[in-house]
Amino acid sequence: MEAVIYMPNTKSANKAMRQSRRRRVINLRTKSKFKVAIKTTKQAIASNDSTKAAEDLKKAMSAIDKAVKKNVLHKNTAARKKSRLAKAINKLSTK
Repeated sequence: MEAVIYMPNTKSANKAMRQSRRRRVINLRTKSKFKVAIKTTKQAIASNDSTKAAEDLKKAMSAIDKAVKKNVLHKNTAARKKSRLAKAINKLSTK
């Protein structure tokens, strides 16, 4: 599949294109950070390491909150993700 090259016709369209490229990079970076944080937390949960999982949960919640602040993630989606991670860790500590 070939990428369509868009050539803006006006100065404002050119600026909008530059802005969207810049924002896309920032959004991808933010999205990647919270996804990695969630993965490391899930790995700690899978290895039954409750102390590491608790530390990773803090980092994951921070990354998720930052993604919400930057409008990369919806607040309800973030709440669901944080809730499920916390629930899994609580299940670990009760075993």
